[in-house]
Amino acid sequence: MPKLKLGPEAEHRLMAAREYRGLARIEGPLIFVRKTHPVGYRELVECVDSGGTLRLGMVMDSSDDLVVAQIFEGTQNLTLPDTRVRFTGKPLSLGVSTAMLGRVFDGLGRPIDGGPPPKAEREVDVNGRPINPIAREYPRDFIQTGISAIDGMNTLIRGQKLPIFSGNGLPHNELAAQIARQAKIRGGKTDFAVVFAAMGVKHDVATFFTRSFEETGSSDNVALFLSLADDPSIERIVTPRVALSLAEYLAYEKGMHVLVILTDMANYCESLREISTIRGEIPSRKGYPGYLYSDLAEIYERSGMIKGLPGSITQLPILTMPNDDISHPIPDLTGYITEGQIVFERDMAGRGIYPPVAGLPSLSRLMKDGIGKGMTREDHPHLASQLFAAYSYVKDVRNLASVIGEEELSPLDKKYIAFGEFFETRFINQSSSEERSMEQTLDLGWEALRRLPAEELHRVTDEELDTWYGAEVGE
Repeated sequence: MPKLKLGPEAEHRLMAAREYRGLARIEGPLIFVRKTHPVGYRELVECVDSGGTLRLGMVMDSSDDLVVAQIFEGTQNLTLPDTRVRFTGKPLSLGVSTAMLGRVFDGLGRPIDGGPPPKAEREVDVNGRPINPIAREYPRDFIQTGISAIDGMNTLIRGQKLPIFSGNGLPHNELAAQIARQAKIRGGKTDFAVVFAAMGVKHDVATFFTRSFEETGSSDNVALFLSLADDPSIERIVTPRVALSLAEYLAYEKGMHVLVILTDMANYCESLREISTIRGEIPSRKGYPGYLYSDLAEIYERSGMIKGLPGSITQLPILTMPNDDISHPIPDLTGYITEGQIVFERDMAGRGIYPPVAGLPSLSRLMKDGIGKGMTREDHPHLASQLFAAYSYVKDVRNLASVIGEEELSPLDKKYIAFGEFFETRFINQSSSEERSMEQTLDLGWEALRRLPAEELHRVTDEELDTWYGAEVGE
């Protein structure tokens, strides 16, 4: 009797039903299985211990002889002979729906707020789908955060990737929560949502985020994914992908404008290095894997706008620079992928300035395309350029004053010192609960420039001086 030949799909389902008992070895969160059928990269793994507890994992390496999988819940209490493994033949997926807004989930997308799992409208692959570069729409419209240091000097554009480079102990969590509460698109009524993913955060930080959104009434438009510090570190590698899967559904299928905040990407990269070390991979800079750049690009490039679709994804990744070193591999590679950066300055934080956004190393490369007449205000481009130039000179004057003393400075240099003081304490500095309109931010910028003589303002036009500099011209 001839042997029945199965089709590719039937054979695939038959292979996925196979179960393997026994492991070759266990190392940290990784399990090693020998003599399996052909298994795909990032395929979902079901692992059952001797007590019958099911744990999920993901294939990290696959060869003819050995398959390596990472277990999200950790490998505690797994034994070599009694562990059973099944390769499902499909990638890790997430059931997504608009009902996920206003809810709190763990790093794998399971609800942890006491409510039932939201009814899924669709099942999506957490690894996402690559966007054809030709299909991308160029980012144009700005997002108002209510924070002058961002709106005025480093404007966030819809569809942009704009990371925040911070340091240990600096108020990046406060700024992230404030942006999530206040961010909006001006103009007509738009569906705006925030997807917030926190990786490796402590319990008090997680509590801060949830309370912050609940107390301000903004939690209904926020989906919060929390991978806590005492959760398995391997979970942090999946958390941003899970969050971005929901963001893609809301943006590209529901037409919403989604702001994705990822904190802390340094914790994500540390988990990536940990897994790379266990797998015995050849390390690159600072012990990080050589594919750190492409791995980060997988995450950052899942933002943007697609032609013909009304929604958008804007990313604000937050990372703490080890030893405040901006040349460290994590901020260095992030800067190559993203369109600018907002850099925190420890000295400003020590003087009580919030947010401590450094004026010179911070920039938004797409800012020029989203500000000006018809978008923010016609004087915005020249005003921001003039503020940047004047503040740059302030740094030089302060360096000179540290050598010769402030009393030896020229009268003009002393005016620049006064400008710098106002710019930092009034323009940049604001309360974490204060939300400024774009007009308030720009008016504060002109108020700062009034500390300088009009003949020093070379980057604004005569018409702008007449309109905004006001009666103080020439004084």
